[in-house]
Amino acid sequence: MNSGRLVNDAGQTAGQEESDPGGRPLAETLPLDALRFSDSPRTGGVDTGHVQKLARTAGPLPPIVVHRSTLRIVDGVHRVQAARLRGEGQIDVCYFDGTVEDVFVEAVRLNTSRGLPLTQADRAAAVLRILGTHPQWSDRLIASAAGVTAGTVAAVRKRSTVRSEQLNTREGRDGRLRPVDPAEGRRRAGLLLAERPDASLRQIAADAGVALATARDVRERMRRGEDPVPRRFRGPVAGADPAGAARSKQVEAASGPADADMGLLVARLRKDPSLRLTEAGRALLQMLSVPLVLESDRARQFVEAVPGHRTSTVVQAARGCARRWLEFAEQLERRP
Repeated sequence: MNSGRLVNDAGQTAGQEESDPGGRPLAETLPLDALRFSDSPRTGGVDTGHVQKLARTAGPLPPIVVHRSTLRIVDGVHRVQAARLRGEGQIDVCYFDGTVEDVFVEAVRLNTSRGLPLTQADRAAAVLRILGTHPQWSDRLIASAAGVTAGTVAAVRKRSTVRSEQLNTREGRDGRLRPVDPAEGRRRAGLLLAERPDASLRQIAADAGVALATARDVRERMRRGEDPVPRRFRGPVAGADPAGAARSKQVEAASGPADADMGLLVARLRKDPSLRLTEAGRALLQMLSVPLVLESDRARQFVEAVPGHRTSTVVQAARGCARRWLEFAEQLERRP
């Protein structure tokens, strides 16, 4: 995600010190007065109750994380305060090597994955800050650092005044740059496939700046004689007549009903004997009913049930389910 790493003096990459005390890497000891307190992702400041709890802990406190070049505390402000409360004058540290901008991102990442969790307000503020320093990062990449969903990042990006509209690509979690407009990447992949039919899909994906799965989908669509860009990715064509645009919107509305109509559609399907009287039909009706649970305010309880450290995993699973349904819908549309 970034170029910085937690390392000790032996050049070893640091692990999860707090979660694995037995395997803690060697750390240097620094005086507390040498450390810098600045730019914490916690908007509410230090939690004195948590400091007192740590101070009462038996044994040495786990090493904190410090930016090597500035000695700024990346993770462990509460441990430093607890050490002061104990009357100690020094603490073990592991170093983070990275840019000043990456320091804040690492602080957010560490504080969302362990220790005292960041509040929702802290995470929202962190997303806005990271958008300012890393506007080229994708919504998913920022979400993985801040412990929020990609949808939350997209909403903050849309509301923010961060000047990112000139960026044509964004960096993903795998470090690759991809086009902000998925249609553009698909068109580029289609042109490359036409020009170099013998090239590997991996090479086409790399040159077009798209995912391997996207390149594969473009190739399959072209083999079927279809547009490389699915209808859902196509924007209005410049110069198109208003009547044609209106008809296009009507077609899209007919093929993709609004969420408010989902309940009515499923209710109608449930009345159809041809579906209710077969095992596969009943299973399909049951699966179609599951997304209705996520409508309106009921979705909030499921959102809040997901712990921060599992957010990205649940998001990936949910998106995977959505892709499966889209593939199923396309199979139905292609059925003779």
